[in-house]
Amino acid sequence: MNNFELVIFDCDGVLVDSERLANQVFAQILNEELGLSLTLNDMFDTFVGHSSSQCMKIIESMLGKKPPRGLEERYEHEINLALRSSVEKVAGIDKAIADILIPSCVASSGSHEKMRTTLAATNLLDHFEGRLHSTSDVKRGKPSPDVYLHAANQMGITAPSKCLVIEDSPLGVQGGVSAGMTVFGYTELMSKTRLIEAGAHHTFDNMANLSKEINEFLESL
Repeated sequence: MNNFELVIFDCDGVLVDSERLANQVFAQILNEELGLSLTLNDMFDTFVGHSSSQCMKIIESMLGKKPPRGLEERYEHEINLALRSSVEKVAGIDKAIADILIPSCVASSGSHEKMRTTLAATNLLDHFEGRLHSTSDVKRGKPSPDVYLHAANQMGITAPSKCLVIEDSPLGVQGGVSAGMTVFGYTELMSKTRLIEAGAHHTFDNMANLSKEINEFLESL
């Protein structure tokens, strides 16, 4: 891994298996509050990778008017409750973290509260304490490169090309590529085609094999 100096992990769907649970809760809220009937696939296609404020803007465009007052607060509260009690870590992530011998950090569209909730619930917080970065820390969310560049800067990396981003959403992939970083797309839940179309330099579906995937990618260059 000598070609990389930092691995930047997304959180939801990459470190913790939160996407399905969070979107099931969100779909229920949208049905109860707005009468919208969205399947889990609809939710993934529309909302995955977006921050809560971006999700509210998407809903506003769907409705043609501002969403009801308090919807974002209910969204964040109920999802955090569900994640605190039911979230699990992504299969193979412990091995992936153990096998990577260079520094790593997290760059997420989720809030610091959400990251700390899910990482604590899955016993992963100690791995990343002091190295959590959110789009709430920067001006623009994904797919802008801001959070990745911020994370690299905070970690003391001045060359974006020395960073490897692990993402599972097209928005995240686009952001990492825009930052000038190498991006691996994790395809356990997201379509491989969509991640490649977003610009992923490599895709993989088994997190336990991440170190091997990195080494093979570097050897192929």
